[in-house]
Amino acid sequence: MADIYTAVVDIAHAPLDVSAALDFVSDPRFGGIATFIGRVRQHNLGRTVTGVSYDLFEPLAVRTFQAIGERARQEVGGPMKLYIAHAKGHLQIGDLAVVIAAATPHRDEAFRACRLAIEAVKHEAPIWKQEHYVDGDSAWSEGCSLCEEHRDAELAAAKQGGNKHGHGH
Repeated sequence: MADIYTAVVDIAHAPLDVSAALDFVSDPRFGGIATFIGRVRQHNLGRTVTGVSYDLFEPLAVRTFQAIGERARQEVGGPMKLYIAHAKGHLQIGDLAVVIAAATPHRDEAFRACRLAIEAVKHEAPIWKQEHYVDGDSAWSEGCSLCEEHRDAELAAAKQGGNKHGHGH
């Protein structure tokens, strides 16, 4: 649909573009625009991160993003424009990993659509994140990093010196 834009951006060719997201969702029908910008952070679960690598199956990821957009439209109701783009490849600290922008007539719907989109991308998209650490080690990050149960289990494992390895985003 013309009101939903989805993309996977190979970071080796171009960075994610926040301006492109804002340009896409800007529309005279809408007074509310909400954005989420995810960047690579330097620390995670007590470890110093030097970068991350995102791997994904692009056709399925784009289809998943599109389905997320359609679901956001249904749940929010009314007119909406939504932009979802995720990086793939090796990213350095501070690089943009994901950009989401939602525009609706009012702020509440824009915030809800943006939140729904990022949560769904984190939990549903076929994206694998490998963190690289200052000590030379690397680990595949489990998905669902916003889930309290998962985060608490990861923190407990990190404190005990263990480290869960798995797939996810």
